Amino acid sequence: MKRRDLIRLLFYGGGALWSGGAAGTGKAAPGRRLLPADANGVRLPEGFSSRIVAESSVSPLGGCDYVWHAAPDGGACFADAEGGWIYVSNSELAENDGGAGALRFDADGRIIDAYSILQGTSQNCSGGATPWGSWLSCEETDTGRVWECDPLGVDAARVWPAMGVFKHEAVAVDPLNRKLYLTEDQPDGCLYRFTPFNYPDLSAGKLEVARIIKGTAGPVQWLEIGDPRATKKATRFQAKATRFKGGEGIVYYNGKVYFTTKGDNRVWVFDIASQVVSVLYDDSDFLKPVLTGVDNITVSADGTLYVAEDGGNMQVVAIANSGEVYPVLQLIGHDKSEIAGVAFSPDGSRMYFSSQRGRSGDVLDGLTFEVQGPFRLL
Repeated sequence: MKRRDLIRLLFYGGGALWSGGAAGTGKAAPGRRLLPADANGVRLPEGFSSRIVAESSVSPLGGCDYVWHAAPDGGACFADAEGGWIYVSNSELAENDGGAGALRFDADGRIIDAYSILQGTSQNCSGGATPWGSWLSCEETDTGRVWECDPLGVDAARVWPAMGVFKHEAVAVDPLNRKLYLTEDQPDGCLYRFTPFNYPDLSAGKLEVARIIKGTAGPVQWLEIGDPRATKKATRFQAKATRFKGGEGIVYYNGKVYFTTKGDNRVWVFDIASQVVSVLYDDSDFLKPVLTGVDNITVSADGTLYVAEDGGNMQVVAIANSGEVYPVLQLIGHDKSEIAGVAFSPDGSRMYFSSQRGRSGDVLDGLTFEVQGPFRLL
């Protein structure tokens, strides 16, 4: 049975969860009920805790000259050689004031460094981590490009226009077939595929766009984009491609690519082996959907999907392999903001995310959080 079928079955059978309650019963599953907000304004299940690790315009280390960027957006975690990890985060500021920054943690979770890994770019929205340990930062402008960044901040960032010049949102790498999948944040945007000529070198390759052969789901045909740099015509108009209503996050897991669209609050799945795309979650399937404001997406080691809300109920919502859909956390008092940059530490015990505009709704008041707890037991 497909996960979407399980989601529907659980909902109509009384198993899907929303706002901390179960459909048909009004009760949450054991261990999943969200408690009242903690001192940081985060509602969490029992056994979980939160802390604020960075604030826009403030130094994460106190005495350091580097200050955390405004409008924190997409993010990812990377293991380092000393047992710690690095959390990278984009800045969605416009007019070349964007970029990306990094927080470095030691093995005990203490912040030991903070620094920039990309500067002088615009509206860096989401992106994606690569299997070789770099961060791909995506510009969400009509002339947006993909920048490859070193999470350590040692090597200078490199730009890869061969991956397309368009309103980029996010990117995911299929390491087995050596291809990258990209979303486009346009109301009539597309799903793209990039095949490097010399993987993992992203400087040159073939860019293609998806066309669902019949209807709105089913087998996919890939059409080559003749002018990835869009010198004469926007990439999405260069082929008879399928339109997706505002592409958002995208992630690869176990032979499948999962991506989200905000215009219709859907989570999609593309099966690479069968070359079939289908809808995994659609909020219109439910009278009281758990998940709305669909935005960023990530996946845990066990295949559970975690979707952040832009608006909605300001939650991070899980879609389990069992088909259950349930909130993992909720931000209270951040109604003018959005949740972004959800990522797990290498051991899966800590989740990072940002409230892009904080409580005030101002990009200068962004907050980046860490949540610690037994996620594998939820």
